[in-house]
Amino acid sequence: MSSEPQEGRIFFTDTGRSLEEEDEIQLISVGIDVGSSTSHMVVSRIVLERTTTRYIVAERTILHESDILLTPYTDDLTIDEARLAAFIDEQYQKAGVTPEQIDTGALILTGLAVRRRNARAIADLFAAQAGKFVSVSAGDGLESMLAAFGSGAVLRAPRQGTRLLHLDIGGGTTKIAICEEGEVKSVTAIDIGARIITLDEEGRVARVEAAGERFAQEVGATLTVGYAPLPGVLEAIVDRMAEHLCDASMKNGTELDPVTASLLRLTPLEGVRVPDLVTFSGGVSEYIYGRETRAFGDLGLMLAAAVRKRIEASGAEIKETDEGIRATVVGASQYTVQVSGSTVYVEPQSVLPLRNLPVAVLDFDLEPDQLDPKDIEKAVTTALERMDLQEDTKGVALFYRFAGTAFYRRMDAFVVGVMNAMRMRIEAGQPIVLIGEGDVGGLIGIHFKRERGLPVPIVSIDGISLKEFDFVDIGELLPTASAAPVVIKSLVFPTSSGLGLTAFEPVPEIASEAAND
Repeated sequence: MSSEPQEGRIFFTDTGRSLEEEDEIQLISVGIDVGSSTSHMVVSRIVLERTTTRYIVAERTILHESDILLTPYTDDLTIDEARLAAFIDEQYQKAGVTPEQIDTGALILTGLAVRRRNARAIADLFAAQAGKFVSVSAGDGLESMLAAFGSGAVLRAPRQGTRLLHLDIGGGTTKIAICEEGEVKSVTAIDIGARIITLDEEGRVARVEAAGERFAQEVGATLTVGYAPLPGVLEAIVDRMAEHLCDASMKNGTELDPVTASLLRLTPLEGVRVPDLVTFSGGVSEYIYGRETRAFGDLGLMLAAAVRKRIEASGAEIKETDEGIRATVVGASQYTVQVSGSTVYVEPQSVLPLRNLPVAVLDFDLEPDQLDPKDIEKAVTTALERMDLQEDTKGVALFYRFAGTAFYRRMDAFVVGVMNAMRMRIEAGQPIVLIGEGDVGGLIGIHFKRERGLPVPIVSIDGISLKEFDFVDIGELLPTASAAPVVIKSLVFPTSSGLGLTAFEPVPEIASEAAND
């Protein structure tokens, strides 16, 4: 799918359809997940219906769920992109679609796959092959949230006071999320997974990741490729893994063990305590929920038993999720296009159009009379970190809710805080893109340029509501009004009525072939 402004509207150029005039649009979406252990894809049809000002998802139908492929490697650090490409070609054929028929979608690299040396080449390969993809990678923070939403875990904790812990246990890492009142409150990730140690058919060590070596050292064992572990060694390693995982996600009222802290890939969870409910996704969840009993040369079966035993001993209740091994790809692969327009401040106008900007949501109260630029800087930095955008200098759209009177000192505090948090992007020459719910977009944009001398382009839009996992396209200014067309591409999560969804229909169970990220 491609879109471009024509006579003040956005058109889908392959069909000549006008989004502003058509009441219903059908799109074909594909999601591809390349994990450290397994890779798979989902092809779906999305039906969008027009509301008063926007399009929302009215129906989602899975057209094809792929086989589960063990992610192929040519060596320990290089993923075999040719075999992956062949796998994707085969799945397109099974789905009965061609890459040219795909309107939108997402390619995500997760877990250890992100760290492989040809990860960027794989992303570029599939993005070129499969059409217009919104996202090409998922860092630990984003993946933790995708798994929590895609599994349906978030919606299991809608009532006030209910605390749900979601563990997405894959092959190389475990993503951890705390969910309360229908939201993800805190996330982290830890180097614990089912395939940090793998065995061949004879029970000999085939590969050991760095985390696997650390756990072996912790229990006083040595693992040598080509040799079988001594009796009891793997059991001891798995028990220690489960101990550290529960320490990171459930330990109540005490500081983390230093070894546990060293395994974390993000900052520790906030307010850790024993949860009311625990849910699982990822490949290891298939064992925890009894959907899979076969072993695949990894630690998955033993790790599932060890983790479940510790969770049950804590007193927390284990609940089954809507999605297990496919949670991340279901959470990430379904995008919708919504359309809105609003007044904007754009300087210079030549900066437009902008496409596929990830949205960072500023979770900060902007209503008090006194605003501190340092507090706003910290809040913007946190918003970027939640979406794994803090170290990136590529374009991003910051969504904010400005409340109260637009006095000079209040706007100045906001502008200074944002500029300080966006320093790396400003130095890289990236435009500052702000999207707000209120009606101060023009004033905010003017303040950036005229009062604070912002040296890069500014795009300031208001009257639009966004959320995390949205991506936006901003078209050129309409010739007849001081407004810009905005395309909002939103991640769609299971049974989320707030997004205009119908509940996900049950899909045929497909047996896993390994623990998956």
